[in-house]
Amino acid sequence: MIRHTPTDPFLATQGIHNLRDYGGYKTADGGRVKLGLLFRSGHHADASENDLATVSELQLRHVIDLRGDSERARHTCRRSADFDAQVLYFEGETAGLAPHLEAAQGSIDATSAHAAMVDLYGALPDRKGLNSVLTDYFDALASGKGASLVHCAAGKDRTGIAVDLLHHILGVHPDDAMHDYLLTNHSPRNDERIAHGMNMLGDKYGSRDEAMARVLMGVDAEFLEAARASVKERFGNADVYLEQVLEVDAAKRGAIKAALVDA
Repeated sequence: MIRHTPTDPFLATQGIHNLRDYGGYKTADGGRVKLGLLFRSGHHADASENDLATVSELQLRHVIDLRGDSERARHTCRRSADFDAQVLYFEGETAGLAPHLEAAQGSIDATSAHAAMVDLYGALPDRKGLNSVLTDYFDALASGKGASLVHCAAGKDRTGIAVDLLHHILGVHPDDAMHDYLLTNHSPRNDERIAHGMNMLGDKYGSRDEAMARVLMGVDAEFLEAARASVKERFGNADVYLEQVLEVDAAKRGAIKAALVDA
C-alpha cells in the first residue's frame, strides 16, 4: 500500500528523460522527505535550451553521475552557462555498459531480457566503481549544501538502486520506495523514450523486438528486488552494506536525515 505519493513529481523536459523529484515520502519516524532537494534523471546530453533553464532553476549544488568514463564520453552532458554544481563521478567504469545495454548483448527475446536484467541488478552491489560513486553520493547528501541530482544513462537502473538506498536511510517504507522506482514506466513521453531505445538496440545488437526493448528500457519490481536480495545475501541487511561498503555510519546517516527530512 502506498503511504504517500508526491503530486506530479516529473518536470517538463524536451531532451532529458525521466527528470523528477524523489522527495515527498513519509518516513518511519513520522517525518517527510523534503521536496525540492532531491532530483533524478537520465543523462543530459540531449538537453534543450529550455531543459538547461529548467535545471538551472533547481539550484543544484551537486550532480552525481553514476556512469563510467566511456559512457560520459559518448554522451557528454550539456550544461548551462551559469552551471556551478559540483559534479561527482568515478574515474573508470561503473558498468561494462549501461545495464539495459549490457543485458541486451545476450538477450534474444523479452523473457531472456528480463532474466538478464534480474541477474545484472543482483550483481550491481558488487561493482566497485559504482560503490565508489555511491559513497560520494551519500557524502554529498550528508554535507547538507542544497539540492542534488543523481543520474546514470537512462536514469532507471543504477539511479534506481541509489535512490532506493537513500530512501532506506531516510526511513521511507519499502513499498513507497518501490513505487518511486516504478514511476519510470510512467514518465512523460515514455513511448518516445522506448522507441529511441529500440532503435539504438536494433542498430547495436541486431534486434528490433519491441517487447524485448520495453523490458530493457523499463523497470520491473523483480529487478529492484534482486538488488535488495543480493545486498541481504551478501551483507545480512542494507544497513551493514551501507556502513561497511558505502561508509554510511550512524553519524553520516544522522546528517543525511537532518538535511533531507522534515520532522
